[in-house]
Amino acid sequence: MNRCLSVSSAVLLLLAGSWALELRAETADWHDWIDEQSEVLFDRVVEWRRHFHANPELSNREFETAAYIEEFLRDLDLEVQTGIAHTGVVGVLEGGRPGPVVGLRADMDALPVPSRAGLPFSPDGVTGEYLGEEVPVSHACGHDTHMAMLMGVVEIFAARRDELPGTIKFIFQPAEEGTPPGEDGGAEMMVEEGVLRDPDVDVIFGQHIWSLAPVGQIGYRPGGIMAASDQFTITIHGEQTHGSTPWTGVDPISVAAQVIIGLNMIVSRQTELTKEAAVISVGRIRSGVRNNIIPESAELIGTIRTLDTEMQDKIHEDIRRTVEHIVASQGATADVEIERGYPVTYNDPELTARMAPSLERVGGDQAKVVDAITGAEDFSFFQQQVPGLYFFVGGMPPDADPEEMAPHHTPDFYIDEDGMKTGVRALATLAIDYMLGEQ
Repeated sequence: MNRCLSVSSAVLLLLAGSWALELRAETADWHDWIDEQSEVLFDRVVEWRRHFHANPELSNREFETAAYIEEFLRDLDLEVQTGIAHTGVVGVLEGGRPGPVVGLRADMDALPVPSRAGLPFSPDGVTGEYLGEEVPVSHACGHDTHMAMLMGVVEIFAARRDELPGTIKFIFQPAEEGTPPGEDGGAEMMVEEGVLRDPDVDVIFGQHIWSLAPVGQIGYRPGGIMAASDQFTITIHGEQTHGSTPWTGVDPISVAAQVIIGLNMIVSRQTELTKEAAVISVGRIRSGVRNNIIPESAELIGTIRTLDTEMQDKIHEDIRRTVEHIVASQGATADVEIERGYPVTYNDPELTARMAPSLERVGGDQAKVVDAITGAEDFSFFQQQVPGLYFFVGGMPPDADPEEMAPHHTPDFYIDEDGMKTGVRALATLAIDYMLGEQ
């Protein structure tokens, strides 16, 4: 009996060893294919990027962009879904072998920012309507490169779909930069409309080109990599009176000044910054009509950025408590409204650890854990539903000085297109490595 068990165990070990060798060979074959095709397709990726750059469209208005992507996906015989969250497009590529469903996402919208980069394909003269005004429009955040890189990944896998061990959902998402007032959209609306279902997505990967990181670099981080973004409005109610006799009223402007100091104290003295960073910033103060009238009210509008959901909740409570006690001490009252925006862009720690070798294979010693940033991303809505990994890809020319590079959302924003090779390889490698790892 024991001898039979030993023979069976030996056979199982031999089979397992043979399977492991086959898996390693298949993985190496896919890696070679991805590396080769990233070079072969690069000119087309550049062409796609330049088309999008020259034809930018604002959030929820990406009509021509969506049509261009739809035609591309249909030409490759993918199952195509359109009109998701207004202008979103999804291509479903079902492989010839069973396996997991992987989501890959690129955002599509441009910004109401003029372009001063002076490129031959700059969007000179392109305008759109923003807050009721005609404004210049440009891809000042790199979403044009995101779409082009994801299209490159589509080409790579579509050519070998019969060998693909699973299904990939290519998600082209509108309105990452935020919807116009009064409208819904973006990743949150795509989730609500079922973009992660039918077939159900198991994991999702996304990337962002970064103008301040050198070409070839990949930056990732377990846990919070980009901040939650919330808006607060504090309306302080005083008692209007003549400016020459402030003691006969309650000055909401003076109270507002004390509230701002109190808000600053929340981060500097009441928040555990060794855990994660946090920011409270007042961006607008509105009050009064003339020099000799103490007004009836003052309004403060600002932003809250947090990288931890518990810290986010605590800071909201701290703001309400701080405002309540400061205004009461001066005989005023206040209304505090806090509107939650994008959640924390949270990289699932287990998934990040599992996929780090894939990023390191692409980036070598240039793939590294980076500090979180206090910008926000609505990719976070996908990550609330399924495990996700979001990372940065360098787009700064190798010989450039980071201090002289224009940041995102500015007219002089510039991307070295060579960085897109890294992005195509990274997304494709993550997808295939995850699928093969699930076999």
